[in-house]
Amino acid sequence: FALAGITFSAHSEQQQGGQYKELGPWQVHYIAFPSTFIQPQIAKAYSLERSDYKGIVNISILKNNADKTAQTATLTGTAKNLLGNKQTLTFKEVIEGESVYYLAQVKFTNEEILRFDIEIKQSNQFQKLQFQQKFYVD
Repeated sequence: FALAGITFSAHSEQQQGGQYKELGPWQVHYIAFPSTFIQPQIAKAYSLERSDYKGIVNISILKNNADKTAQTATLTGTAKNLLGNKQTLTFKEVIEGESVYYLAQVKFTNEEILRFDIEIKQSNQFQKLQFQQKFYVD
């Protein structure tokens, strides 16, 4: 069950699929989507809660060179709605073969826009990823 492949290729009218930003030495891929997009057995395998009101944030960090090798790092962050209500994101590292990615869950309401601020640290490197996502209840 390669969750990274599933989530980065997830497409629907609500979801534009994975995006990335070049931040310092890294190419940081990110996606946020409703947890109902994943199958129950995959959710169970990764200890993720499937709910109409929970989303998943998936982040993968690659070295910004020709090899694009997966990187491990420490991620911390928050999700804030337009009213300023903040949620702390707790990321768990998932390693599958040569792939490394970080998963966190977030609560949302229908048509809610969440702004994500995520700090990525690796030894003496530090970068900040910022993006926003509008969520819909299925």
